[in-house]
Amino acid sequence: MASKVIPWYKKKRVSHVQSDYAYHHTKHVVKQQQTESRKSSSKSAIQVQAQATAAMAEPAYTVPVFRQRSSEETEEYQRVTTNVGKGLAVIQEELHRMRMATKAQVESLELQREVRGMMSKRGDMLDEIPKMPDFLVALRPHTVWEKTPVKLFCTVQGNPRPIVKWYKGGAPVDPLSAPGKYKIENKYGVHSLIISRCVVSDTAEYSAVATNPHGTATSKAAVTVKRASGAGESCHLGLVPHLTVIHPSKLEVSLLDRFSVSFGVEGGSISLVCTMVVVPDLPNLPPLAQWYRDDKLLKPSNLVEMAVGGSAARLTLPHLAKDDEGLYTLRIFTKDGTAEHSAYLFVSDAPPSAAGAPGAPMSVKAYDINADYVLVAWKPPNTVNEAPLTGYFVDRCEAGSDSWVQSNDAPVKVCKYPVHGLSTGRSYHFRVRAVNSAGISRPSRKSDKVTALDAAESERLQGTDEGVPSAPGQVVATRNSKSSVFVQWDPPKQVKNLMGYYIDGRVVGSKEWFPCNHKPFKHNRFVVHGLIPGETYVFRAQAANVFGLSEESQESSPIAVEPALATPSSPFGITMLSCDGASMTVAWKSPKHCGGSKVNAYYIDKRNADTLTWKEVNLVAVTERLCTVDSLTEGIFYEFKVQAGNLAGVGVPSAPSAPMKCEAWTMEEPGPAYDLSFSEVRGHSLVILWKAPVYTGASAVSGYLVDMAKKGSSEFVTLTQEAVSHRYLQVSHLEEGQTYVFRVRAVNANGVGKSSQVSEPVCARALPGAQEIVANVDGDTGDIFLSLEACEICETSKFVWSKNYKPIGDCPRVEVTTKGRTSRMTFTHPDKDDLGKYSVVVTDTDGVSASHTLSEDALNTMLELSQAIRHPIVPLKHGLNYEILEKGHVRFWLQAVKLSPSVSYRFIVNDKEVTSGEGHKISHDVATGIIQMTVDHFTRANEGTYTVQIHDGKAKAQSSLVLVGDVFKAALKEAEFQRKEHIRKQGPHFSEYLYFTVTEDCTVMLACKVANVKKETTFHWYKEEEEIVPETPPNVLSGACALPIALFSRKDQGVFKATLGDDRGKDTSLFDISGQVFDDIINALAQNAGASASELVMQCTPEGIRLQCYMNYYTEEMKTVWKHKETKIASSEKMRIGGTAEMAWMQICDPSDKEKGHYTIEISDGVQTHTRTFDLSGQAYTDAYEEYLRLKAAAFAEKNRGRVVGGLPDVVTIMEQKSLSLTCTVWGEPTPEVTWFKNEQEVCSTEHTKVTFDGGKFSSLIINQVTPEDSGKYSINVRNKYGGEFVEITVSVYKHGEQIPEAKLGQPKSATPAVTPVPPRSPALPSKTPTPSKSQTPVPPGKTPTPASTPAPSMRSQASTPASTPVPKSPTPTPKSRPPPPNPRPQILAASSPRLLPDS
Repeated sequence: MASKVIPWYKKKRVSHVQSDYAYHHTKHVVKQQQTESRKSSSKSAIQVQAQATAAMAEPAYTVPVFRQRSSEETEEYQRVTTNVGKGLAVIQEELHRMRMATKAQVESLELQREVRGMMSKRGDMLDEIPKMPDFLVALRPHTVWEKTPVKLFCTVQGNPRPIVKWYKGGAPVDPLSAPGKYKIENKYGVHSLIISRCVVSDTAEYSAVATNPHGTATSKAAVTVKRASGAGESCHLGLVPHLTVIHPSKLEVSLLDRFSVSFGVEGGSISLVCTMVVVPDLPNLPPLAQWYRDDKLLKPSNLVEMAVGGSAARLTLPHLAKDDEGLYTLRIFTKDGTAEHSAYLFVSDAPPSAAGAPGAPMSVKAYDINADYVLVAWKPPNTVNEAPLTGYFVDRCEAGSDSWVQSNDAPVKVCKYPVHGLSTGRSYHFRVRAVNSAGISRPSRKSDKVTALDAAESERLQGTDEGVPSAPGQVVATRNSKSSVFVQWDPPKQVKNLMGYYIDGRVVGSKEWFPCNHKPFKHNRFVVHGLIPGETYVFRAQAANVFGLSEESQESSPIAVEPALATPSSPFGITMLSCDGASMTVAWKSPKHCGGSKVNAYYIDKRNADTLTWKEVNLVAVTERLCTVDSLTEGIFYEFKVQAGNLAGVGVPSAPSAPMKCEAWTMEEPGPAYDLSFSEVRGHSLVILWKAPVYTGASAVSGYLVDMAKKGSSEFVTLTQEAVSHRYLQVSHLEEGQTYVFRVRAVNANGVGKSSQVSEPVCARALPGAQEIVANVDGDTGDIFLSLEACEICETSKFVWSKNYKPIGDCPRVEVTTKGRTSRMTFTHPDKDDLGKYSVVVTDTDGVSASHTLSEDALNTMLELSQAIRHPIVPLKHGLNYEILEKGHVRFWLQAVKLSPSVSYRFIVNDKEVTSGEGHKISHDVATGIIQMTVDHFTRANEGTYTVQIHDGKAKAQSSLVLVGDVFKAALKEAEFQRKEHIRKQGPHFSEYLYFTVTEDCTVMLACKVANVKKETTFHWYKEEEEIVPETPPNVLSGACALPIALFSRKDQGVFKATLGDDRGKDTSLFDISGQVFDDIINALAQNAGASASELVMQCTPEGIRLQCYMNYYTEEMKTVWKHKETKIASSEKMRIGGTAEMAWMQICDPSDKEKGHYTIEISDGVQTHTRTFDLSGQAYTDAYEEYLRLKAAAFAEKNRGRVVGGLPDVVTIMEQKSLSLTCTVWGEPTPEVTWFKNEQEVCSTEHTKVTFDGGKFSSLIINQVTPEDSGKYSINVRNKYGGEFVEITVSVYKHGEQIPEAKLGQPKSATPAVTPVPPRSPALPSKTPTPSKSQTPVPPGKTPTPASTPAPSMRSQASTPASTPVPKSPTPTPKSRPPPPNPRPQILAASSPRLLPDS
């Protein structure tokens, strides 16, 4: 059955220009006034074209029916090809007429080519003809402002080329006379004179004189320079319009790269650029370009920037707002009329100030301007998923200020508001903010400046109908392109001053609507751009007026984003692959545009190259792009053309191929490869594929060579050094964005064959959103699969999977499934045979493809994961473990990553299942995944192996714990301990056992905490079982007890014990201070001491120089190191190291120069070392050494002075007639002199009183038969050259029979203090922060260098006098007082006293 279709040249081309406001188009308005010369030159061509049109206007021809069609296809073609009625003869006649018309047209075109060739030769001949100069473009007059440049230019022709000279007012212009003033140029035949920074004196008539041997031509123009004030000189020629206004028609403009549909964001910026070719391209004569938004002319402002130049027209919107959304048109005036291009600009909302806040209003304008109020109106924003609008706030701002003031206190619900309170004569701007329950929108773009003045006539906002409009009618969406949809709807029944429409879209299956436009659109048809190819959408519309938005319309029917259905474009690239002298095998490339439907048919026509008659080759459609044409005559040249067909019909035929000679191929090399295609095009790589040559030559094809070249270059580079055996090649190291072409040559044993046709240019750039193949394992089934999510798809697209670039087809090893945009290839039985490179191509797209190499390691990893999914286990965070609880209970537990409520498990102990019951508690927690068993009484019988078996759905798990041997013993010991602890805590007990702390004053505290105590609870301290009674009794009710240990040292080592008890029980805590514990305490003390240590202080002594460091506490157990010049010092006779409780010292005995230098003390606390230093050198050492020598001399004198060693009492009471002997031992070096005194008078030796001094050591005063007159104060003065000592004795004599009188101390006379007190041998401790002076001698505490003026009579006074001070033998000594004893007790000499002498 034959089908009748309308020929392609008769089909009516339906344009969507009237309904599509967002498409790309370029329109040329051609002038109607054509010159007669152009009419006459094209008359013959028009006649020929008219004949061809008349020939093609015959009835439509019929196309033979497709063979092997299904019933559905036959039905479809019956619908398309109706009214069949022409036979084969009519078709042949039609073809004959078409061939004749085409031949006539070809001959006409050839004739025109010959004419153009002759004209070009005529031009070359004319160039050789002598010609006098002639100005093609003459000079033009200019009027400019002062201090601005001006450029005069002209174009002149002549043969030979003329020489141009410039004149000003008849005088030649010399650039050298005023450097920088004039500049003369000659570029590309354009002569120019540039005058920089014009002054009024430059006003003159300028002329250009062109001269050659055949004549002279002159062009003149006036230049007028004006001052800025307008009062300057002016030229009588007047002002001249700008050149771009005068001469737009002189330029030929062709638009090249045009701006496309654009998307911007509110608050951002965008530029629309259109490049063009301008002939002639004059730098100061750009074409006249006008920009329109929604057919409204735009003017330059701070919101709109325009530029024309550099072969481009540019429109920049620096501060985008929703007001800028619309259809933008560029209109350029050309020689033939105008050239136009339009595209839509979408401006989306900026991020809201608060989540859910509405978008900003737009189109804020002021109407009805008066002296005291202005009516402001605006357009509402679109609300898609936001909360409904509750109103608007209107703000005003005085011109020139940035301070905005809100005009209305409460939101206004309509899109207009009268703003009152304006000041007459002042200018204002206005803006509007929308309000909903979520917040306030961003402010709109401010309005134009308006001045509050009364006007005689003002435009008023008309709005008599109240309320919002009704919802729009039915919404219909139709296919438009692969990324856009054409939407149209019925207008609302109640218009009510309609401002426009908002269109919203939604992906089918989603609940979120998105706005398609952000500014009310006036027409009821709209093209929605920026959609995802292959995705399905629904649309709705809303009407808007000043009162708000209408209800949403009903949703449109779902529509997939696909190009509009049309016939395919023509195939191309017809090439011959083989010829045997009687037939030819030809191939071709598929159409660039499939017309929105899969190309499923090709029809081939042939003809003898010497005739115009085309003959059909195939009556049945060919589905492959390869055909063998039989019944050819050898030696004849043939031409071929191909037509493609789809559901919409048969497309236009291709251009005739080049003539091909039917001549048998006998070459030994192979023929050309064909059908070059590309896959996996990325930024730096691609894969090229091809088909094997049909003609193989004398031997089989063994490989292929691939050549590559950049587009436009003829220099091909071979990509492989050796031929590849497969029919694909991955090309890498490409330049991103660069365009390349390729060709392939087949190789056999006889050589390299013909090159294939050069491929179509391919750009090394990945498709937007291109994805790669993902290898993964299904989490539910455990299947291993490869999947690809296509970034682009259409209804006719298919996913074609290949292994090593060979289509897989129906293979039992894999299973391919497709859902939406994703295709998955699942391996049924994956093993090593499945290793290789897999690729997938999505047909009927712009090259969506990807590949993935399945390696052995990756396959093994996925096999392990698949095994885990198909045979699942319950994943465990922690295996079976145990812990000892309070009371000695033992808990066995494990934790799974996740458990379901239906989980089941069992505990097995020593191969016997244990259930929850007496002594065992078994439970689980689904939330935490813990399964546990608690054993209440853990004994030796519980030793063994514990196992937990878990079943959770299909998953299983088992975990075991072996609790035997030492591990069990440890657990049993711990359980018994916890059980005892529980019992212990039933009575008073230590919640924290003894531990130590160190206070700030370096007191060591043994502390503990007690619990469960009462008033009757007792607490005791012990050391080595000996009780310690602290000064402050412990208070157990406070919960803490402490024992202070002051001045801690090694003597405090030992075992301390604390006991706590009452009628409920007793508890004990031991603390052994020894070993490491003792070291820890010492380190804690050292830390405190080191932190409080003062700087080193120098102290001089008679033995040497001492360095001292004061601190809170010091003991020799601290790790203290003294260093001299970084060398550790050991205690010796030379360097003595010691300390007291408040300081550490190091003494240099008998110092010398060797001991000079830096001294350091280091106090280590086990973690940190505290360091103090002292520099003992220079003047410090000199002064210290002098002080040491002085003190040494004083100490020597003190040591060797005369003194009473002992033997004398303080008080003597004796009966008269007894003999009294006062004897003492004296010492001194040299031997001292001894003098006795009575009542301050020297006693001389007599019979009654005898004075003796034996051996230089013993001195005696003997009084025979004492009488009351012998009572008094006796004293002895022992002295040598280093000093002496004065000792007093009080003697009382009583008569026989009298009561022994009470002893009374005498009252000595004033004592004269020693001139230089001698310090003690061992200096006393100064304060913690001493500041000793080099000239001072430390004084023992509790004593002063000034003695009491009136010592007690019984006081033994001692005084030392230096050797340099002569002391007379005076009964008034200069003693150094010492405090008297608290209870002076007199010495009573009895008769039996050994010190009494017998009566004479």
